[in-house]
Amino acid sequence: MQKRVPQSWDDSADVVVVGFGAAGACAAIEAASAGADVLVLDRFAGGGATAMSGGVVYAGGGTPQQTAAGVADTPEAMARYLALEVGDVVSPETLRRFCDSSVDMISWLEKQGVPFDASLCPYKTSYPSNKHYLYYSGSESAGGFRDVAPPAARGHRTKGKGTSGKVFFARLAEAARAGARVRTQTFARNLITEDDRVIGVECTVLAGLAARVHKLCGKYAAKPGLYVPLLRKALNRRVKKLERRYGKTIRVEARRGVVLAAGGFVANREMMREHAPDYRRGLPLGTVADDGAGILMGAEAGGATAHLERVSAWRFISPPSAFLGSLAVDVNGRRIGDESRYGAALGHDMVTKHGSRGWLFVDSALVAEIRKQSRTQGVWFHRLQTRYLLGRERVSGSTVEEVAARAKVDPAGLQATIEAHNSAARDGNPDPAGKPAEFVRVLDSPPYSLLDISIKPSLGYPCPMLTLGGLVVDEESGAVQRDDGSVVEGLYAAGRTAVGICSNSYVSGLSLADCVFSGRRAGINASMRRTSAHG
Repeated sequence: MQKRVPQSWDDSADVVVVGFGAAGACAAIEAASAGADVLVLDRFAGGGATAMSGGVVYAGGGTPQQTAAGVADTPEAMARYLALEVGDVVSPETLRRFCDSSVDMISWLEKQGVPFDASLCPYKTSYPSNKHYLYYSGSESAGGFRDVAPPAARGHRTKGKGTSGKVFFARLAEAARAGARVRTQTFARNLITEDDRVIGVECTVLAGLAARVHKLCGKYAAKPGLYVPLLRKALNRRVKKLERRYGKTIRVEARRGVVLAAGGFVANREMMREHAPDYRRGLPLGTVADDGAGILMGAEAGGATAHLERVSAWRFISPPSAFLGSLAVDVNGRRIGDESRYGAALGHDMVTKHGSRGWLFVDSALVAEIRKQSRTQGVWFHRLQTRYLLGRERVSGSTVEEVAARAKVDPAGLQATIEAHNSAARDGNPDPAGKPAEFVRVLDSPPYSLLDISIKPSLGYPCPMLTLGGLVVDEESGAVQRDDGSVVEGLYAAGRTAVGICSNSYVSGLSLADCVFSGRRAGINASMRRTSAHG
């Protein structure tokens, strides 16, 4: 922590935003719109985990896209469903404010140039094809949830081919740059304080050839480095070497406030080992800048942290939607849960209750249906995943006992699970795990197969992971709070640097929606803070 106030500042702004992903861009847009002079700092070239994401925003309550697609929804129904997912990480009042402002959020994003579309996906999926941009992105229709509130499609995927997070961020970045200054290749290292107030940021900045090389290393460490850990490690070492050797220290004054929007800590092995050791086998969804720097700076300034043990592990099994007719079982042959739930719920249960191990039990009829659907459902990486599961990760047998023995799954437990499932399905009784009837299939056509969905390092079937906890913030303003509930004056946090709407249980689109919600909140309130004389 830099305590000494410098004699002079190298740069200054009313509001300094650390991190240029979705939360940082939204904070910058709102602060600039309020008339503040805004400076955004980013270690690399901006985008972060946002640009690598699917570009899905969780929104409801009657958005224009829902209305055009004939999807009935209300803020009340949205709040009732999310209350089950969100738990107590935010107050009921904050959750309701989030839901009540959801339609406005989509409108605001469209004003920034983010494109959405009303094409409704006709099947259950973890991510729709390039033909569909509105879908059920959570567990709204899963057993136990639909009884609480009428299910509604609330996943608003940004219109763009492939993983459309790059389009989502590009539009926000353009809007942010129209009103704010952005300094890239600038690594915020310490907060500068005076009398327990945050008044600035100490940074390492690169210029010239070093900055260009640094930018390229950051780009390729994100992709393909995300899928090639050794490449990412090598490039990260180069990044740090460039920063140590060529970095210049500058001090930036924040006349009104600093907004920390530097992402989570999934790329920080020490923090993961300390707070979430069971989740280290997944694929870190983010860049090397998701190293917890924002959280650590905020904590060093006196901010409290919470829910650092919460991690979203995405064990997606669809598309194709036919996979939802399978049975997810553990090493004892016991059912893991309702297969139609959102993939993060399956991943969470596998990690916390089943030692990260699991298999999908399928029969020959279901395999044929899966192969047929794979031609039309999902995007390219879904088809690769299906081939991988039906190829390398598959063992088969003419009997349940034979396939269980080959997978080293308890045969008696598996046989009991299948019999209970098939008996209920034939008799029209509720599925033992609560799976809705439309996804239930009688699995009695040999040969049978077990597909290994265990969470392990794998390029063919990775398990993306995202940290959900962070700095505790005042839910009205986004100001960072201390353990005693008071705020750290001049300091705000947003996105995955802060505790937010998705910090308990993640469903697709909820993190980006929270980045917009919390980023706008922090930007507005930081810009309103009265300038204090210092230095």
